[in-house]
Amino acid sequence: ELRHRASPWQRNLGYPLAMLGLLALTGISVLIVCFHVLELLLDDAAMPRGIQDASLGQVSFSIFGSFGAALQVVLIFYLMVSSVVGFYSSPLFTRLLPERQDTPLTKIIGNCVSLLVLSSALPVFSRTLGITRFDLLGDFGRFNWLGNFYIIFLYNMGFAGLTTLCLVKRVSWAVQAELIRAFGEGR
Repeated sequence: ELRHRASPWQRNLGYPLAMLGLLALTGISVLIVCFHVLELLLDDAAMPRGIQDASLGQVSFSIFGSFGAALQVVLIFYLMVSSVVGFYSSPLFTRLLPERQDTPLTKIIGNCVSLLVLSSALPVFSRTLGITRFDLLGDFGRFNWLGNFYIIFLYNMGFAGLTTLCLVKRVSWAVQAELIRAFGEGR
């Protein structure tokens, strides 16, 4: 219903640009994780342990300078939004989704706790995937499991594999549906 009420500019330009942006951000994050997996295989320094002697402003956290730092911020924001959307889209937590002017206090508290857990896990998530090396204000590198190669390697491989699988499934199903629609209308 919202698609039919959207303006032609929004339908023909806005939605495709938003889809391309989401595809690009997903592709870039998968590429960064794949490079991080290669770094893990070749160099022990790629493990997401805490940074000991690097003080802020003296060491660049991105090899691409300011552009790389801005890209890291955009990717972390994208991962945050996609985590929240994925959380509320899962069948287990769809009942937790707040309703406008009809949300009980227990559901509000549940939403606050859920968002707090998701936001607390985001720095560790982005460090584990190799998207950023910045330690934020908490020393998240002190977790013992961040030094375990197998956990980090499997976590990165799982993220890259499952994200690629979802991306291919979404894109191929959309293309397949459009082809069926295009060739089906001709008959």
